[in-house]
Amino acid sequence: QVQLVESGGGLVQPGGSLRLSCAASGSIFSIGTLAWYRQAPGKERGFVARISSGQATKYADAVKGRFTISRDNAKNTVYLQMDDLKPEDRAVYSCNAGICAASRDCSEYWGRGTQVTVSS
Repeated sequence: QVQLVESGGGLVQPGGSLRLSCAASGSIFSIGTLAWYRQAPGKERGFVARISSGQATKYADAVKGRFTISRDNAKNTVYLQMDDLKPEDRAVYSCNAGICAASRDCSEYWGRGTQVTVSS
């Protein structure tokens, strides 16, 4: 069973930094695009950043220049380095991945999320 597990969330002051991680586990054959989404209280889940298997990246305008997405294919892990955090970045951050299992069945997977709170 393929799973995605996020970690690294927490409470940080405005202007601070956090690094989120999302590790994929299970019988994995290959991982395609990896992405981060977030859902703030009372709002719909929205796109934050994504990185392709070829390392191409894309960011939401709200985080461009402050957040950096990266991946470690050897560890089946995607990271989100978040700098200069603002109160409006407060949300539950979830990772998303296109994964082909060892059985060659391919599907989209979601993690359960990690809470990020930015407050003084």
